[in-house]
Amino acid sequence: MVMVLSPLFLVFMLGLGLTPLALAQDDYRYIHFLDQHYDRSPKRRDHIYCETMMEKRHLIKPCKDINTFIHGNKNDIKAICDDRNGQPYRGDLRISKSAFQVTVCRHKGGSSWYPCRYRATADYRVIVIGCENGLPVHFDESFIAPRQ
Repeated sequence: MVMVLSPLFLVFMLGLGLTPLALAQDDYRYIHFLDQHYDRSPKRRDHIYCETMMEKRHLIKPCKDINTFIHGNKNDIKAICDDRNGQPYRGDLRISKSAFQVTVCRHKGGSSWYPCRYRATADYRVIVIGCENGLPVHFDESFIAPRQ
């Protein structure tokens, strides 16, 4: 008895094989987002913190002009990607419903090559991120949260 595979079955099997690749790419982008923008509970939030973190996270070749580190719980950041803690904002972006503790590191100027010097701004801000498949993958901007 000879079994013939239908074209639909072959397409289905191909889809199953490619799904993990797509998910792995999403995971990579999420991990990259965390590496560039997440630090759960920093010990300090000053220029030394910025200079140390920017170097540790490989954001200094050349010196990145500005980078924001978000502090707190990863699940609260992920919740911006759905309606628990986020809402639509300008196109495909999402804005947080709550403020996050952040440290904004700004390059002081001068040479854009190592050693990079940064100034820090520690604040609570509403953040705007891009999401894919329910995961944050892009930090867009932050705003000082309005007083309520």
